[in-house]
Amino acid sequence: MKQEPDGPYRAQPDSVPWAAGSTVVVLVAVLSAVAVYAFGAALATVHWLLAVAVNVVAAIGVAPTAWRWRFTPVVRWVLAGAALGVVLGWLTLLGEQLG
Repeated sequence: MKQEPDGPYRAQPDSVPWAAGSTVVVLVAVLSAVAVYAFGAALATVHWLLAVAVNVVAAIGVAPTAWRWRFTPVVRWVLAGAALGVVLGWLTLLGEQLG
C-alpha cells in the first residue's frame, strides 16, 4: 500500500531536488569557507597553533550533530555545503601559510 505524501507540494517520496539542493550546497560552501578562512586568519595572527586548535575543536564538536542530521531532507544539503566550505577554508589557510 503506497502512502500519499502529505503537505502542499506533493513531491514524490523518492525524488531528490538536485537543482535546489546543489544551489544550497554552493551558497553554504561559499559562506562557510569565507567564515572559516576569516576566523582562521584572524587567529593565525595571534598564533598559528591557536588557529589549528580552535578549528579542530570546533569541527569535532559539530561532527556528532551533523552525523545525526545527515539524512534529514533539507538539512543534508546545508551540511554538505558546510562540510565542503570548512574543507575549502582549511585548504586556503594551509595554502596561504605554506606559500
